[in-house]
Amino acid sequence: MCITNRAAAAEAAKKDPYTVRLADGVTAFVQPDGGWCLNNAGFVSDGGRTALIDTAATERRARLLREAVTASGAPLPSTLVNTHHHGDHTYGNWVFPEATVIGHEGCRSETVAAGHQLHAIWPGTDFGEIRITPPTLTYTDSLTLFVGDIEVRLLHPGVAHTVGDTVVWLPEQRIVFTGDLVFNGGTPFVPMGSLSGSLAALERLRALDAEIVVPGHGQVTDPGVYDAVEGYLRFVDELARDAYAQGKSPLEAARSADLGEFAGLQESERLVANVHRAYAELDGFPPGSPLDIVAALGDMAVMNGGALACHA
Repeated sequence: MCITNRAAAAEAAKKDPYTVRLADGVTAFVQPDGGWCLNNAGFVSDGGRTALIDTAATERRARLLREAVTASGAPLPSTLVNTHHHGDHTYGNWVFPEATVIGHEGCRSETVAAGHQLHAIWPGTDFGEIRITPPTLTYTDSLTLFVGDIEVRLLHPGVAHTVGDTVVWLPEQRIVFTGDLVFNGGTPFVPMGSLSGSLAALERLRALDAEIVVPGHGQVTDPGVYDAVEGYLRFVDELARDAYAQGKSPLEAARSADLGEFAGLQESERLVANVHRAYAELDGFPPGSPLDIVAALGDMAVMNGGALACHA
């Protein structure tokens, strides 16, 4: 192998998924680098039954997740919880046909409505075979599952990242899977949910008093990550209020912003989409009301200096 190929192989290996044992029967499935289309998942098992939390954006990666469950010695999942409807968390549902898919009622409706959403944004990505598989069991406020003696609470935090978010909370183990309410090292993303709702959701997360936090994207961490996410969201709120009062467009607001301490976050172009949501709230639209997502995506491409890249 030539040096160039070795370097390419080493770089590719940095993006290989890996598992982290969090407690007896609880495992996180982490996908570096946590960028667009590289989400986290996880599974809970007592050796007799398994519950899966989210899947992956491509067929290949969903099959790697399936292999990870099997390699751990756990049986394949009988239940699969989606933290929200976005394709990086749901596209791989169909790779687990033995599982009952569970989600908030908003997750089901949005999964059905969105269809092959990621294909529309990244038509050049090899997603493999994708069969849209929405939740068949839904809830509104909360639902509790038991995997053997392991209690798994599903909590809807209100409209936040999306209209149908689910927090997966294991009270005895003090572990929380946040879905995309939390990005660790990446820019939060709220255009399909609510800026104010995301701030409220962080307070609900804090009230759980977790010790281990599995974010939707990025490395497994601790509750200190909530402060970083809140700081960014409050920055967006202040930026949007000032720019809105000056009559600036979301793109003008974002392009003139000094990201300061948030400049190192991945996918900084998300700022303009977040400002679109903040403007909608300032206009009096309710949380989760549809935005012109094509305009928001176009503005993100301008901010990015070109098309967004799916990392999967």
